[in-house]
Amino acid sequence: MDQWIELRRKIHNKGIPLRQISRETGLHRKTLRKIRDNGQPPGYRRATATCRPKIGPYLDRIKAIIDSDKQMPRKQHHTAIKIWQILQLEGFTGSYTIVKDALRQIKQTSKEVFMPLSQKPGEAQVDFGHAVVKFNGILKKVVFFVMSLVHSDAMFVMAFPRECTEAFLEAHVRAFDLFGFVPNRISYDNTRIAISKIMVGHKRKYTAEFKRLLGHYLFEPHFCNVRRPNEKGVVEGTVRYARQNFFVPVPQVKDYEQLNRLLVDCCRSDLERVLRGKRSLSKRQLLAEDIVAGSALLDDKFDYRKTASTFASSESLVRYDTNDYSVPVSSAHHSVTIKASVRFIEVYQLDKLIAKHRRCWDRERQIFEPRHYLELLERKPGALDHARPLELIVRMAQRNTYKCYFY
Repeated sequence: MDQWIELRRKIHNKGIPLRQISRETGLHRKTLRKIRDNGQPPGYRRATATCRPKIGPYLDRIKAIIDSDKQMPRKQHHTAIKIWQILQLEGFTGSYTIVKDALRQIKQTSKEVFMPLSQKPGEAQVDFGHAVVKFNGILKKVVFFVMSLVHSDAMFVMAFPRECTEAFLEAHVRAFDLFGFVPNRISYDNTRIAISKIMVGHKRKYTAEFKRLLGHYLFEPHFCNVRRPNEKGVVEGTVRYARQNFFVPVPQVKDYEQLNRLLVDCCRSDLERVLRGKRSLSKRQLLAEDIVAGSALLDDKFDYRKTASTFASSESLVRYDTNDYSVPVSSAHHSVTIKASVRFIEVYQLDKLIAKHRRCWDRERQIFEPRHYLELLERKPGALDHARPLELIVRMAQRNTYKCYFY
């Protein structure tokens, strides 16, 4: 660059002819003309495309492999070395490095470009995330529901033992109560909790429980295209933020009730945060605009319990989600209705509550309320020594933890 400047100074300021400078420096006059006409070196420009005799005939084959990978799970995509092995079987004689370089160039040119979208007030997105929490000193994996308002970035986070219909319904109710309104439009991925069948295009067949939720709150559901989580990118980022900020350090709590109180406090505190590009307004101030654009909450509350009809067995048990729960022996062999939430299993017979148990999240367990069987023991006292429901009283009395949820 220093020589370039000095030669231009000789040509323009001192008026030295190009021929004389060529004799003094040994540079060709074509080069000197470039120096004369350009304020800085133009850089190297390749006149023709690079000839790639070995990999050139196989570029279309590599592109076809990459395109086929788009329909497969990410962890089962072809690696560069696997593509090289495939090409070798088809006659390719070049090295692995050539294939790796070609693969990198193809992926760079085929990367998707996204359109910046406007974030309208009164719209929301929903997703689930995973984290680890310490319950009474024991680490357990939990799932957490996130609803994020795309305009204000206000969030609602609630943890559950499992991603299920009961959690999905209750979290919606709690989120609407926290925000103080119902969003006009909510975006989801293609979760089986809400969708029973994916139709052509954007059409979806909804599950019965999701229809019940829609019928009460009347918001418009929107479902992303398959394998397109970027279509609800706001909540994807919110899930990461919640995991890194609300679950770090790992919460140490007694139960889910305490954990969710902690998460709600975090969500409320987060409303004071001011984000870049949001007109220097806090989330709380932007939330007011969401509330104006959305729909008001109804006076009648939505029953977020999942309902199922079944029969009580000969052992006076009803089965729900692989577990058996006891009911009074007078209800054995009768049709009953189960209303299940995340915390409780309630059993009704002819609209009368006959049993209530704390929900068990293990599998294939039997949960007894011993008083359900007292009437039967009066008729069959011989069963007293081996009655499983009574074993519960003995074990829990030893630990002084016996609780009754019988109604």
